[in-house]
Amino acid sequence: MPLPILALAIASFCIGTTEFVIMGLLPEVAGDLGVSIPSAGLLVTGYALGVVFGAPIVAMATARLPRKPVLVGLATLFVIGNLFCAIAPNYWLLMAARVFTAFGHGAFFGIGSVVAAGLVPRNKRASAIALMFAGLTLSNILGVPAGTALGEAFGWRATFLAVVGIGLISVAAIAWLVPSDVAEPSGGGLVGELRVLGKLQVWLAMLIASLASASLFAVFTYIKPYLTDVSGLSTATVTWVLLLFGAGMTIGNVIGGRLADWKLMPTVIATLLAMALLFLVFTELGAIASVAVAIVFLWGMLIFIVVPPLQIRVVEAAAEGPNLAATLNQGAFNVGNAGGAWIGGLAISWGVSYANLPLVGAALALLAVAVAMLSQALDRRTLLQPQPAE
Repeated sequence: MPLPILALAIASFCIGTTEFVIMGLLPEVAGDLGVSIPSAGLLVTGYALGVVFGAPIVAMATARLPRKPVLVGLATLFVIGNLFCAIAPNYWLLMAARVFTAFGHGAFFGIGSVVAAGLVPRNKRASAIALMFAGLTLSNILGVPAGTALGEAFGWRATFLAVVGIGLISVAAIAWLVPSDVAEPSGGGLVGELRVLGKLQVWLAMLIASLASASLFAVFTYIKPYLTDVSGLSTATVTWVLLLFGAGMTIGNVIGGRLADWKLMPTVIATLLAMALLFLVFTELGAIASVAVAIVFLWGMLIFIVVPPLQIRVVEAAAEGPNLAATLNQGAFNVGNAGGAWIGGLAISWGVSYANLPLVGAALALLAVAVAMLSQALDRRTLLQPQPAE
């Protein structure tokens, strides 16, 4: 792995741990702060909405600034935000700290994707983005299980303090390793970045990202009570299952980067169809512990096969001004995170059992398939149109 991309991967590890570890600590946070588990689940929604609203604000505010100082500043924001989370005395201040932390998430991954793609030849761009996202997937193998175990042993606040330490390492790595002249802002500045948002394919890619994420988070937000209540696993075992989920994500991320460099949209469509099928199997066989564990692993693999293709799809569709579009795509993923967590919680409140919750994920995955097929059809239509004579 090139050292500049390694620096970005360390930061993405910190960000991924921040985002996902709360799911393994929902009962602990809810009990300590005196709220229900569905209310604690809204901390996932709040973070996701912080990404959604923060992404365009930060991207537009930094459109003309050099990329490296922006990345250093965003990594620093995560350090400060996690410190606030660790010391938050009540639920609403914790929510505020989560939202504040999330403001830098979309911009970091959006700008980082463009920087990573600019460090390699064109035919390796999706793989380079996948390498950066490897930190995010590894956070689910190492950061989330370790953070969950740490929170269960010493309190959930200890987990956020540990993330602060990792964040400081990421700030130093970016400052030291990332070149100062890579992927500098285009001459068009903010106007050029906004102009590419008029392209339909950019918005379709973002919609696919939102629906794919929603299908995941409608179920994964409540994976701990699902595995304990439906599959009969112990709380300690759930930690190891989350480790398998992260392993699946890491494998899927590598596969997705390579497949995207080969066949981008067919990879997206086939993977989303497989996700829908897996949700249906989860509904039917999730009560069998061994099957549930295997499905969680495959689930993690499939969801991250589509991440590098969708990110490079946006970068290429918005080639004249990719920074804002790539950042907004991270917001799109988190619209799905927020929407999925909300939809899952709403379904539970309406009486849907944990055992049937994967049906909600299946429906959302099939919607993503429909949008992806539309996007591919528009690609073919464009190719068939006669080109103007030079």
